[in-house]
Amino acid sequence: MTKLIGLNPSRRSLLKGMAAGVSALALPGFAQAQSSAPIKLGFQLHRTGIGAAYGRWYERTTQAALKVLNDQGGINGRPVEIVFEDDGTDPKRGAEVVEKLTSQAGCDLIFGPLFSHVVIGSAPRAGELKVPYLVCSEGFHVASGMLNRWTMQPGITDVRAQVSSMAPWISQNLGKKVTMIYPDYAFGHDHRDYFAPAIKAAGGEVIKMIAIPPTETSFTRYLPQIPKETEVLYHVMVGPAVLTFVKELGEFYGSGNRPEIFGFIDSLEAVDTASPGLEFLEGTHFWEGDCRVKQPDATEAETFYRAAVGVDDNGASVSDAKDVSTYAHMFSCWETLFIIKAGMEASGYQSTADRQKFVEAVEAMTVIPAGQDHPQGDKLFNGKTHQVFGHQFISKVDGGKLARVHTTSIEDGMYEDAVDYTKMPF
Repeated sequence: MTKLIGLNPSRRSLLKGMAAGVSALALPGFAQAQSSAPIKLGFQLHRTGIGAAYGRWYERTTQAALKVLNDQGGINGRPVEIVFEDDGTDPKRGAEVVEKLTSQAGCDLIFGPLFSHVVIGSAPRAGELKVPYLVCSEGFHVASGMLNRWTMQPGITDVRAQVSSMAPWISQNLGKKVTMIYPDYAFGHDHRDYFAPAIKAAGGEVIKMIAIPPTETSFTRYLPQIPKETEVLYHVMVGPAVLTFVKELGEFYGSGNRPEIFGFIDSLEAVDTASPGLEFLEGTHFWEGDCRVKQPDATEAETFYRAAVGVDDNGASVSDAKDVSTYAHMFSCWETLFIIKAGMEASGYQSTADRQKFVEAVEAMTVIPAGQDHPQGDKLFNGKTHQVFGHQFISKVDGGKLARVHTTSIEDGMYEDAVDYTKMPF
């Protein structure tokens, strides 16, 4: 994979260096379009099921991005509409949603799903229908080559890149002997399969793996399995019982000695880190895809994005301080929508007959500069694997709030290509 060279040139030089890459913002006005009909995008939404907390904020973020995009002139001079359809965070329903959005709603493409098992269950139908399917997930399923040429992940990094970039920091700063607690499905399996070799390469080892069904509601019977010699407890849980998991973890250790704790913020997405019962998290560390708490060095683009979505400096809704966002993930919806805009403009997209041209245009993207379209930061897209690479953040709970203590480089998360989708037929 091509290494990223120079993240500091001007925006203009970056844009010129991107083959069919991210375009500059379109000028307002729809009159120049060949057609005045709206471009219709389908959004596969986890409105219900174990992904509901994410789905609510994914929808809110996407609506905010849509307003910004249309205020700028839409795509190719045409207004954009988004059709949201609930998949219940269920793989079978996910495939049905892909069918409905494509065949019944007549959407030009589909984007938005997060949960790995839903993506894996839905992507084959997108391939059969030959509809672009841009996922806002984190699984290695896209870059692994197990899906198809119509499926891409251009708006958020994958687990393999995330854990590869953070394992050295964990080994150097927290400890060498690691016990993992993870959900027993595709997303958790990526953590299991790629963190263990990453920590080994960094001089550590995983001494115990504890897999938990994602629908579990109590965790007390799993926690005694944590070996006493554990130096770092690595946890990544998902679903409606995440608060229960963290509270029970605190009760298990009490006020006595405990290992260092490193969690993926998935275990506390949509949960206030200062909630009663979470006091034991003080001093523990979390991965964040985007920093929930506004950091002192926040960029203008990050500030704009936060305000547009309606999120305060603590990562909660501006209208309800108790409504905590899924900030570490939901930027992917915003950024994917602007990738769609760039891909459609680069390919001259006019109708569903241009779907293949759109995919090829996205495959040709390389450097994606940080900015209003991409507030999380600079990224590099690998057209062969259909996967984007970017920065990761490690934050520490300090005074009940998350404070960033480390930012990885893009290169830290890179790995050898496992597939070349560009050689696959459509």
